[in-house]
Amino acid sequence: MTDVAAVKAALKTQAIETPSWAYGNSGTRFKVFAQAGVPRDPFEKLADAAKVHEFTGVAPTVALHIPWDRVEDYAALAKFAEEHGVRLGAINSNTFQDDDYKLGSVCHPDAAVRRKAVDHLLECVDIMDATGSRDLKLWFADGTNYPGQDDIRARQDRLAEALAEVYERLGDGQRMLLEYKFFEPAFYTTDVPDWGTAYAHCLKLGPKAQVVVDTGHHAPGTNIEFIVATLLREGKLGGFDFNSRFYADDDLMVGAADPFQLFRIMYEVVRGGGFTPDVAFMLDQCHNIEAKVPAIIRSVMNVQEATAKALLVDREALAAAQASGDVLGANGVVMDAFNTDVRPLLREVREEMGLAPEPMAAYAQSGWAERIVAERVGGEQAGWGA
Repeated sequence: MTDVAAVKAALKTQAIETPSWAYGNSGTRFKVFAQAGVPRDPFEKLADAAKVHEFTGVAPTVALHIPWDRVEDYAALAKFAEEHGVRLGAINSNTFQDDDYKLGSVCHPDAAVRRKAVDHLLECVDIMDATGSRDLKLWFADGTNYPGQDDIRARQDRLAEALAEVYERLGDGQRMLLEYKFFEPAFYTTDVPDWGTAYAHCLKLGPKAQVVVDTGHHAPGTNIEFIVATLLREGKLGGFDFNSRFYADDDLMVGAADPFQLFRIMYEVVRGGGFTPDVAFMLDQCHNIEAKVPAIIRSVMNVQEATAKALLVDREALAAAQASGDVLGANGVVMDAFNTDVRPLLREVREEMGLAPEPMAAYAQSGWAERIVAERVGGEQAGWGA
């Protein structure tokens, strides 16, 4: 039998990092849709993120994206965050929005462009020093569109050289998290296209380098929970970027497309000992048509629900069924947990934490949405590229 008290205690320790860029304007390749009340600078992003944490109780950190969130004084930004009840989290680099990076960044054939890209990554480590951030998150759009465009192996050599230089710059307690994406914007070869490539580079670099699993960065039919289980087994799962996909990298709210998949992933996290601060639970989503703050609250709740169901799996009964070859019995144990309505349990958890039992309703009643629309008038709204 599952110990419900232990499940509740575990849920109270969960921490889900929200991304600063999710509070800004975003859209498709064809149109970015502006919304009233969207933040105009990193400070207003943090104010919105603080509301997510206020009503969920499990979103204590906010990831920054450089240069989108560049400020003059990062110590002041960190202090502002703490004053609002949150902290600064992972620092995300950007080597994909400059004209120089048309043919790649750290894998570019021109050494001068590679130097520029690496210098930016080193700047991000400097920012980590100033903010107290633990994680440097790297995603590269590098790749090629046509056979023969560049030397595939040479690009891997350039990548390894750049990662090694940045790795050596990391301080005590700092980590490098390498993300992968199997296509887009490069269509013939992508330089970090899968977990195996990311794992190989991280393994060579050392213990401070780990792999990030973005749940939207896989080909249709990919068994993501197998990847998670394998990386946990090897001690190389550094964290998640949670979002949902129907077709490609759709960046929808986590759990929206396939809540059963999210549950299966979270079960492997729990089973593999990954429900610890060493595995970062981060959101990476674009809210194109829905209101930003409540969408992020809903995403946090979706992760909580999947986690609760994963924690409710009767692992003793599952192990017994597996050992006896009871295929249907083992599947039934998993499905019983998935089909459990955990919302009453989570309402109890929130009340025990001194929170409103329904975060969405509490946010709607708080007046924050109306306040930011009234106050954030003028200036330039944050969004893609800002």
